[in-house]
Amino acid sequence: MAERDPGLVAQAKPSNPHDSAALHVSGRAHYADDLPEPAAMLHLAFGQSREAHARIMAMDLSAVRAAPGVVAVYTAADIPGANDVSPVAGDDRLLADGEVLCVGQPIFLVAATSQRAARQAARLGEIAYEPLPAHLTIADARAAASLIEPTQRMARGDAAAALADAPHRLTGGFDMGGQDHFYLEGQVAIATPGEDGQMHVLSSTQHPSEVQHLVAHMLCRRSADVTVEVRRMGGAFGGKETQAALFAAAAALVADKTGRPAKFRCDRDDDMVMTGKRHDFRVDYEVGFDAAGHILALKLGLASRCGATVDLSPAINDRAMFHADNCYHLPAIEILSERLKTHTVSATAFRGFGGPQGMLAIERVMDDVAAHLGIDPLDVRIANLYGPGRDVTPYAMQVTDNIAPQLIARLRADARYDARRQAIAAFNAQSPVLKKGIALSPVKFGISFTTTHLNQAGALVHVYADGSIQINHGGTEMGQGLYIKVAQVVADVFAVPVGQVRITATRTDKVPNTSATAASSGADLNGMAAYNAAMTIRDRLTAFAARSFGCGEEAVRFSDGAVRIGTERVSFGDLCRKAHIGRVSLSSTGYYATPDIAYDRAAHKGRPFYYFAYGAAVTEVAIDTLTGEHRVLAVDILHDVGTSLNPIIDIGQIEGGFLQGQGWLTTEELVWDDKGRLLTHSPATYKIPTASDRPRHLSIRLWDGENVQPTINRSKAVGEPPFMLAISVFSALTHAIAAVAPEKRALPPLDAPATPERILRAIADHRPA
Repeated sequence: MAERDPGLVAQAKPSNPHDSAALHVSGRAHYADDLPEPAAMLHLAFGQSREAHARIMAMDLSAVRAAPGVVAVYTAADIPGANDVSPVAGDDRLLADGEVLCVGQPIFLVAATSQRAARQAARLGEIAYEPLPAHLTIADARAAASLIEPTQRMARGDAAAALADAPHRLTGGFDMGGQDHFYLEGQVAIATPGEDGQMHVLSSTQHPSEVQHLVAHMLCRRSADVTVEVRRMGGAFGGKETQAALFAAAAALVADKTGRPAKFRCDRDDDMVMTGKRHDFRVDYEVGFDAAGHILALKLGLASRCGATVDLSPAINDRAMFHADNCYHLPAIEILSERLKTHTVSATAFRGFGGPQGMLAIERVMDDVAAHLGIDPLDVRIANLYGPGRDVTPYAMQVTDNIAPQLIARLRADARYDARRQAIAAFNAQSPVLKKGIALSPVKFGISFTTTHLNQAGALVHVYADGSIQINHGGTEMGQGLYIKVAQVVADVFAVPVGQVRITATRTDKVPNTSATAASSGADLNGMAAYNAAMTIRDRLTAFAARSFGCGEEAVRFSDGAVRIGTERVSFGDLCRKAHIGRVSLSSTGYYATPDIAYDRAAHKGRPFYYFAYGAAVTEVAIDTLTGEHRVLAVDILHDVGTSLNPIIDIGQIEGGFLQGQGWLTTEELVWDDKGRLLTHSPATYKIPTASDRPRHLSIRLWDGENVQPTINRSKAVGEPPFMLAISVFSALTHAIAAVAPEKRALPPLDAPATPERILRAIADHRPA
């Protein structure tokens, strides 16, 4: 028999296409909004708050009820159970009850015969408010001591004493903005009532089980009475981890009240106003270092705007602290993390989950140290890398899989970093208007949910008597290729073509109590659960074959769509037919829980991650010093995915993650006015990266190593880590701005995103008076 430990199977896997690729390009892939609508379908819209913070004194909804097409209007008083759509804290309301906490918060719900009728009617509500003090910015919340939880401290050594003794010291700070998820498919849910109080919810969500539980509590039902189904999402990026529950619960409420199917397809403008964003941060630091750039001490302040409710902000800000070291050993460090409550839409999960903010902070420190010393920032980065005797993080986890030094060295050579840096210096010396910059920055990203109990998954595998296979698991498909990866795992177990495996929609009535597809853990968790289920069936088939043919189990081999039993060869389908006749179960569940992780949040110590994923990028940029416009000219990436489950899928994730990170740091700017209203709430005012922003030269290569941990086929997660490769863009822009005054040993004052206005301002501030 083959070795049972999937972590020992480390050969490269084929690049099978995405399971829905042909359906996507032909328009035949069904999303929630593509399904035929029954004649009785109701369409929904929210009446939203126009105030950032206020008491609701009175509501007159008579004009709403009288509007054409309106069938019903509901308020918080109509909710039979819990008025709660929050992941943990219980403070996110389905419908506001007495007080509003941000502009756009849902106050009442309209059900009508069309989406247009519902949206038009929702604008007719007359609401009287008593305005209350509103904290809109990080500075406002700090001044009011408005926090979602106490400020957290992570520390090692005596940072104050080490700072006092350091030969060189710098203080600095900068701001980084949030980011809208801008998934192509907006928030959508369809609820269909069933018999005896049952409810089916088709939801575009990363977390079907959470939607199931929240809908059940809202309707005063048991979880078993609610089934949530997800076949695919048109993008999510974290924005459908907690935010989807609001729309699913609204649809379920209407379906329960009216007995008719109800659909909530959120308009793009409403979606951007009502749903959470990436947390924006204020970073302040004081760093001590020596003449070679070794960091001796660091005091780091991370203050984030969490918005009106708790959502997932504690865990997100924790991860920002975890990644404030990136690849670097920081011997004496103190990190203070302020989680500020503001009267803006609650910030939520976004690709990287706080990691990008923490990582950008430490990379900015590295650039500042290099500027002060007048040396290449890459030399400072290399001087501070983890290594032997310097391999323990600020949260007391030992780094046992450190490949950053080798990976950086290879990329530095392959991308000709040093020669290009010299050529850029020569170009800048003779170019008065255009300036170029280059940077190489690394990534070390921890893989696991930092909330330990979420690191578990289940799967269900059926093998039919004709040899065809059906797989279901708790992971959701949002375009990242999870379904095809798990299908490959199952196909490999039985040694059959992946086309023999039918992938089915994620459903809470097939695999219960699942975690969100998040934290880059989808393939790790669900792939291993599916492997375990498939191996259970394969072991039964092996035992049956050995009994039937009178040989030992070691003589049974699965290969090339067949089963070799001693000297006999039987097709996989024939063996399955014989096993069925022989009364052998060909169905099994599988389960997996990530081992060897534990974390003491009170002390901020432990091992929150099973392993780290690594990567590095070299980015070259050019800026126009007259307009502030920039262009990313060339990018070279070397990224670690262990032994890839599907190389072409992984390369696609790396490219997409990098470009989304580039957007966060350069073009995607969220702007609120002084009343708490989001001004950038549509594609007309919010600029995501487009094809023209992709650099003409973009080289992506996979590191040729395997995971030291026994993950599925020794692979590594790929969803989130590549996002932070784009920090090299921000550092390269800093280098280009610095070229306007190369003699000045100071870091240009640049905030993120580096819009043309901010680049111009940084150029003006950096130039000599």
